[in-house]
Amino acid sequence: MRLMSSSEQVRVRRVYDEPEADDGTRVLVDRIWPRGMTKKKASLHEWCKDVAPSTDLRKWYGHDPTKFAEFADRYRTELNHTDRRHALEHLHELAAAGERLTLLTGTKNAEISEAAVLATVLTTPRKT
Repeated sequence: MRLMSSSEQVRVRRVYDEPEADDGTRVLVDRIWPRGMTKKKASLHEWCKDVAPSTDLRKWYGHDPTKFAEFADRYRTELNHTDRRHALEHLHELAAAGERLTLLTGTKNAEISEAAVLATVLTTPRKT
């Protein structure tokens, strides 16, 4: 049995893409339910909306690629807030459980989404 590296352990996909057999635990990390998506088609294990960026940050960002770096910094700061810290810790536990964790988002470009930021946070060794 081959162990997955941390980058393989957590991955990002669009919720609109067909589920894959190796997705492992599928968690939607958007605050708003994806338009036109049914719960059955999403094939989620859970919806962790408490880890999503604030409405103000989400609206400011608007998925503008030129704002992604600043969005990521602001979002990492938000992840330290009590309401999001508990949800983030839950995702850390899922990522450490040994099965792949697939973070799902409804955004068109998952590479510049909150899910991408979360994947980086979850695969970066934590300071002790």
